Amino acid sequence: MDTAPTRAAGLARLHAFLPAAGRLYAARRNHDDGPQPGGRGNVSELSPFLHAGLIGMDEVLAPVLAMHGLAAAEKFIAELFWRLYFKGYLEQRPAIWEDYCRGRDAALAAFGANSDLRRAYDAAVEGRTGIAAFDTWARELVETGYLHNHARMWFASIWIFTLRLDWRLGADFFLRHLIDGDAASNTLSWRWVAGLHTRGKHYLARAENIARYTAGREGGPLVAEGLAEDAAPLAEPQDYPRRPLDVPRAAVAADFSRPFALLLHDEAAHHAPLTLPAAPALVIGASRPAARAPGALGPKALGFAEGAMASGLAEAAAAYGCPAVVWHAGEPLAPLIEAAGVERLALAHLPTGWTRDALWPELAPLAATGRLIPLLGNIERATWPHAKAGFFAVAKAIPAILHGCGLDVGVGARGN
Repeated sequence: MDTAPTRAAGLARLHAFLPAAGRLYAARRNHDDGPQPGGRGNVSELSPFLHAGLIGMDEVLAPVLAMHGLAAAEKFIAELFWRLYFKGYLEQRPAIWEDYCRGRDAALAAFGANSDLRRAYDAAVEGRTGIAAFDTWARELVETGYLHNHARMWFASIWIFTLRLDWRLGADFFLRHLIDGDAASNTLSWRWVAGLHTRGKHYLARAENIARYTAGREGGPLVAEGLAEDAAPLAEPQDYPRRPLDVPRAAVAADFSRPFALLLHDEAAHHAPLTLPAAPALVIGASRPAARAPGALGPKALGFAEGAMASGLAEAAAAYGCPAVVWHAGEPLAPLIEAAGVERLALAHLPTGWTRDALWPELAPLAATGRLIPLLGNIERATWPHAKAGFFAVAKAIPAILHGCGLDVGVGARGN
């Protein structure tokens, strides 16, 4: 997998994967064949670039639809919409993220009073549980910063139901190491496996299923002995009622008629997907990867986040011919804006999660005085209102959403 944290690497990966995005993806997507020198051929591995905003969702959807059409690429497109669904769902239930953070911090603090828990946790994250498949994935995650989506589900299930560790500790472990770690996708996926997202419906990993879908790995299928075979889904006392979706109005050309600055952040590290109608007078880079978790980030996750910001900042400054500055954590933002002589700040909408938590205290005063220009993509704007409950409503609306966003849903040039 090419994990160079650049837009060029993301576009190259997209180009390489395109021929397999149709029926080949549908047939092979669940197979975890392990890390491959040139990248896994059966999955896109685009999630790091999408999460960092190095490439945009429409930049992926358009060529996939053009080559395959919606029918042949249905499975891959559905995976893209799962990302959109999770984002929209968490936007309407931000208390889930807040409770996750509180529960995570409490679970981490419990280590001090429970040495057995600490030993069990250390064995899990270091790949020393004795469950060969799980231990392989734990080491693979730390070493590469990536896991196949199916492996993430198996791993989470074993963590929760066989090892009986707090799901929030597992979600935190993922966020510290995944180069594509996303607050919405990660939190809600762990909750789905646990039986909290769709109450009463959990996911139990099975040894035979793991062996079947890992048979293509070097050395043969992964072994998973001693898994819990009959475990009840987790339950929680609180409910998370949906609140009205609050998305920014669509920006118009008049918003950019006066000098403005562009803020790049960890979920929008490149200017190109934002398609600004005018050039900013200043580009500001605000990377806050440490806000993901209380503990230290793994070198792969940290390196990708920092590299994405560095490459995005340099390319934006070159494209717009303007200065670029770094807004460091703990420093005030106002002096940077005032020194550039601009009044307004454009930035990609900050979704619920750690990036918003880290940046919003300084941005809120600008928002209150109408000096922010928040940007939200058409795909997100059209999809999030459907993310009220389960994924089915989103899936049903996909053709209409694509059509409304001007994306061709025809038969495609080829039927792979």
